[in-house]
Amino acid sequence: MTKEQFKEIFDGYFDTVRNYVYYRSGDQELATDVAQEAFMRIWEKQLKPDKNKTKALLFKIAGDLFISNYRKQKTEQNFKLNLKPEVNFETPEDKISFEELRENYGLALQQLPEKQRTVFLMSRMDEMTYTEIAANIGLSVKAVEKRMTQALAYLKEALK
Repeated sequence: MTKEQFKEIFDGYFDTVRNYVYYRSGDQELATDVAQEAFMRIWEKQLKPDKNKTKALLFKIAGDLFISNYRKQKTEQNFKLNLKPEVNFETPEDKISFEELRENYGLALQQLPEKQRTVFLMSRMDEMTYTEIAANIGLSVKAVEKRMTQALAYLKEALK
């Protein structure tokens, strides 16, 4: 592939590829980086795509790069969340307060009506969406929203 051919492909498709990634990510910088990386791959591997398949190839490469980047960020996030600092700055009073809060939270959860508790725990512990909860327990999304609102109000009052 000559520089002129590459420049023609780059000029013709860069904005389209960048917009494709931007629509998927919502991040303009990431979209630009991924689009540039996709074109770099074509240049480095000296790919000579069919005129009719150039756009599809670029979208495939950009999509794969985006997913790879997403997985990398997810792994970094999980690592940061699970990272426990070596130094403990909590005072004994903080520990006691935390234990009291945890105990009160457990009691409040036990006293929560079963229907509300089920919805609350599915949302918070299983990280399910209201739509998924509704499908699992055979309710409408509005009913799930109402139960969640009631559960949160109860817990807020119980933990004051």
